[in-house]
Amino acid sequence: MVVFPHCKINLGLNVLSSRADGYHNIETCFYPVALTDILEIIPSPQFSFTQSGLVIPGAAEENLCVKAYHLIKKLFDIGPVKIHLHKVIPTGAGLGGGSSNGAFTLLLLDRIFALKLSEPEIKNLASQLGSDCAFFTQTKALMGKGRGNELSSLSVSLKNYFLVLVKPNVHVSTAEAYAGIDLTKPENTIEEILKWPVNKWKDSLINDFEKSIFSKYPAIKELKEKMYSLGATYASMSGSGASVYGIFEKPIELIDEFTGQFYWSGELK
Repeated sequence: MVVFPHCKINLGLNVLSSRADGYHNIETCFYPVALTDILEIIPSPQFSFTQSGLVIPGAAEENLCVKAYHLIKKLFDIGPVKIHLHKVIPTGAGLGGGSSNGAFTLLLLDRIFALKLSEPEIKNLASQLGSDCAFFTQTKALMGKGRGNELSSLSVSLKNYFLVLVKPNVHVSTAEAYAGIDLTKPENTIEEILKWPVNKWKDSLINDFEKSIFSKYPAIKELKEKMYSLGATYASMSGSGASVYGIFEKPIELIDEFTGQFYWSGELK
């Protein structure tokens, strides 16, 4: 079976407080984007994991696809499989590609072995893999609170808007991003701001990671400024970076403006 794990952008990201478990309480809107990896899983005489496409740093056993398989295997008597991941979504980009791979592995194993896991069961397993993995068990915009795993529906649609996504040749780790954060209480909640027209978001819908990351990596700040200069209605760094996206009111092709960097564009749903 083959599936196409999608990525996400964050519409606002507020880091509210530290937690006793070492994580942080946040609020953010996860919004699905049609940029995808390709994941194939088939039953096999022995377990194997292979990959192609963009290089994924780290050991194979640390990949969330592998961790998802072993998590399921601890609970159910499933047989070995062959997993192949073709990587298109860049890593260290704040797009959740690895989390999506892990979540889609859970979903696909559930189908292959007819485990008939409920939606809450899948979400619980996904949360054990990573803070934002549970989001990828669904394909709609969701509000994320707690450490990002407390999900709720919200009414926001970017249908008919156009997204331009660029990642510079910079890798930002999540730990690095949190190390530079200042905890502040926002004037308005993200849920409130998302009720406003998109053209009113610019000065209010904030990603708290931008301040420290922009200071350390000016090229990322320049990307955001360039998005606005090219006509974006709203622009932001996604997650803990390093990718930056611009939301445009009509289709636009800007690949020549961002040569030498990862580039993707497409319509939002």
